[in-house]
Amino acid sequence: MKLYDKTKIDKNNLLFTNRDLRLLLIPVVVEQLLNSFMGMADTMMVSKVGSAAISAVSLVDSINVLVIQLFSAMAAGATIICAQYIGKKDNKNSNKAAEQVVLTTFVISVLIMLFCILFRGILLRAIFGQVEENVMQASNIYFLITACSFPFIALFNDGAAFYRAGGESRFPMKVSVISNVINIVGNAILIFLFHLGVAGAALSTLFSRLFSAALIFYFLRKPKQVIVVKRYIRIKPDFVLIRKILQLGIPSGIENGMFQFGKLAIQSSVSTLGTAAIAAQAMTIIFENLNGIAAIGIGIGLMTVVGQCIGAGRKEEAKYYIVKLTGYAWIAVILSCVFVFLLCRPVTVLAGMEAESAGLCIEMMTAITLVKPFAWVFSFIPGYGMRAAGDVGFSMLVSSLTMWFCRVALCTYLIRFCGFGPMAVWIGMFADWTLRGVIFSARYLSGRWMKFVV
Repeated sequence: MKLYDKTKIDKNNLLFTNRDLRLLLIPVVVEQLLNSFMGMADTMMVSKVGSAAISAVSLVDSINVLVIQLFSAMAAGATIICAQYIGKKDNKNSNKAAEQVVLTTFVISVLIMLFCILFRGILLRAIFGQVEENVMQASNIYFLITACSFPFIALFNDGAAFYRAGGESRFPMKVSVISNVINIVGNAILIFLFHLGVAGAALSTLFSRLFSAALIFYFLRKPKQVIVVKRYIRIKPDFVLIRKILQLGIPSGIENGMFQFGKLAIQSSVSTLGTAAIAAQAMTIIFENLNGIAAIGIGIGLMTVVGQCIGAGRKEEAKYYIVKLTGYAWIAVILSCVFVFLLCRPVTVLAGMEAESAGLCIEMMTAITLVKPFAWVFSFIPGYGMRAAGDVGFSMLVSSLTMWFCRVALCTYLIRFCGFGPMAVWIGMFADWTLRGVIFSARYLSGRWMKFVV
């Protein structure tokens, strides 16, 4: 079966020219890369406070990531709906949908914030058990302050989604960069100058998130962009639109949440392998996340492209862009894998890793560098495009099943019953990527994903 019908593609009248794609994709990729590097810098600064501080931040962030993934999924739903309306040239309903997204995510984020603040002690004890008391005290402080930032994370993600849905990704990138710089500078001042420890790190995070949400919504009031949101007080709930938003956002949120729970399940098996394996696995995860960032940025941009094509009724063109941007992502993954692999040995030396841990890390990164370009791309990038057409339930089901049966179950079996080391994690990961890539490719070729226009 053809990837797309070339006879139905007029390359002189494409919805997105090559220049349009560059203007959309490059800022998203840069934003993802900078966020990753800034996050690493943030962690290194907190680590200077002491082991209790970095342990507290690590524990709480494992919860925070679940919440942030939910908000990211809601924003993805916003991108899909708004992009499809924009593709139809229906700016009135695009703006209306944006207002409902703001209302929905704000209410949900405030409820989650209140729940986490009121029950943070119970949550921390239930999830992490009896950790050292100084770590638990630091975790309570960090969780209290960072939970207050949840509504601002949700609102910034919404605002960024509105801009990207209209094909403008440079402004969200600029806001994100400024916000990250504020966070790093704030950390330096509050941690090292005022000696506030984890409270300083949390306050810096809170302020930077408040700033980014306020700035992006200030500019959303201006009539220069495709989507304008300014009638905050007068927004009334439209439950039909809200249902559509939740139908798109909840499956993606569940999918992302499952990945986080899967990571925790895998970590419990890795923790039985000893300190060297744990350290090697932790460093390998950092490297592996880094070599996929650029391709993830391309996938995020693909949602806007496909959403507008589907909205405009250009289904064959949507298929064309999925194929084209999957090719871009494949090139990005190859280059980033090679680059990160070359960094492995120098970074392990600079980080002062023990020889055994460094050796395990480099062994795992060698396998990842060889496998990832061929397995990872097809398991992720086409999925972004198919979700943009509204096919989110299939993606949630497949991703959850392959993750639990391949990534978690296979990894656990290999470590606990076959005596494998940390390489078992990546054998399970490779199986997950490969199987999911085959299923997503078959789904793409079947064309069934195009029947879910929202």
